[in-house]
Amino acid sequence: MKYFGTDGFRGEANVTLNVEHAYKVGRFLGNYFQKEDHKVRVVIGKDTRLSGYMFETALASGLTASGADVYELHVTTTPSVSYLVRKENFDCGIMISASHNPYFDNGIKVINGKGHKLEPEIEEQIEKYIDGESEEIPMAKREAIGRCFDYTKGRDEYIEYLKDLVKEPFDGKTVALDLANGSASMIAKEIFESMGAQVIARHDEPNGTNINRECGSTHIEVLQALVYDTGADIGFAYDGDADRCLAVDDDGKVIDGDHILYLCGKYLKEQGKLKDDTVVTTVMSNMGLYKAFDKLGIHYEQTAVGDKYVCGNMMANGYVIGGEQSGHIIFKEHAVTGDGILTSLMIMEAWLHYGKPMSMLTNDLVIYPQLLENVKVKDKGAAREDEDVQKAAKEVTESLGDAGRLLLRESGTEALGDTGRILVRESGTEPLIRVMVEAETDEMCRENVDKIVKVLHEKGHVPD
Repeated sequence: MKYFGTDGFRGEANVTLNVEHAYKVGRFLGNYFQKEDHKVRVVIGKDTRLSGYMFETALASGLTASGADVYELHVTTTPSVSYLVRKENFDCGIMISASHNPYFDNGIKVINGKGHKLEPEIEEQIEKYIDGESEEIPMAKREAIGRCFDYTKGRDEYIEYLKDLVKEPFDGKTVALDLANGSASMIAKEIFESMGAQVIARHDEPNGTNINRECGSTHIEVLQALVYDTGADIGFAYDGDADRCLAVDDDGKVIDGDHILYLCGKYLKEQGKLKDDTVVTTVMSNMGLYKAFDKLGIHYEQTAVGDKYVCGNMMANGYVIGGEQSGHIIFKEHAVTGDGILTSLMIMEAWLHYGKPMSMLTNDLVIYPQLLENVKVKDKGAAREDEDVQKAAKEVTESLGDAGRLLLRESGTEALGDTGRILVRESGTEPLIRVMVEAETDEMCRENVDKIVKVLHEKGHVPD
């Protein structure tokens, strides 16, 4: 698609994503959900980016011009929009955010009435309307024109919902929070303090341009230092729209999405709540996670990279937990999308249950070293399809056997044998091939990445 990707319509504000785009998205959605004797209701949230105000206004203008009523949450998290769409039966929700991207980017993420990302076929229709390839949408007139309502109480309802999920108070625990100067700034500290924790919060003063700037889950080293310096029992870091979470234990070690799946999967299994003893992962999950699951008697599913694929598998099979290394974790009993704050509360529940320092709870998970190298090429397609590149990839995969795997990642996934996968990932903005090897030692990683990179050079795919 031209505008919409795996996580909505995203681009630099007023460069590749502008107010005209937003207005037309609003016009389309306000009309699309119209039914006889039905007033379309749409809930809108945004993160803390400077451009969020203009996109909020543009979307609201388009929606009301098509006859929809707009409920504005203002600054909130992506998962709160998903929650409220389902709870209050909105026709759809819109989150204005570019997640972990820098402040000058923004995005329009449309959420359907079930709380999931909008169906691709509808996104395609929106794109046609934006480009003038479909019929013009009539303007609402007279009493049919829509209204805008302040709906900050919806955010409060979401906060209370999360509080109600906490089974045991956090009294006596010191929790460090890196709020990324984003959406979590409005919610997370309040929840942890209300549950009795002593909270050490950083990056909780958003100014429109400091979201994700050297903070949050993409700069986890900041939280590591904070936990170390303050002696906190545990730390949590969120991204800009708070749909992902990474943690840091009392020793300063990073607890990424794989660690979270391990800890919470083990806990849910012991509680008899892990459906079919299965956790949903992606092809990027570490091999060490699978070996640890094997020891626990936990099965796993693998999907393509992207929380929508994880969610799709979970919904189709009834699995209760799934996620990505990046910290997008879905707890199906409570949400249908990744929710960073919810994830941190679920980690707290498991941690308090075991009654041990967090640093002791993932000792049995041995993460395999990974090496990722981005190779600039002349033509991504030609490099990916080159027979010699494919041959080298197959040889590396076979040589690694059970001791590792090679990932050349793209928008699709291709299986090669039983012990590895070849995935060619093409950067959306740059001519890059991403070569990743995961193996038992750093030396094995280096050796096998170099094999693939060497072939790319020898075949002339890499510019001089």
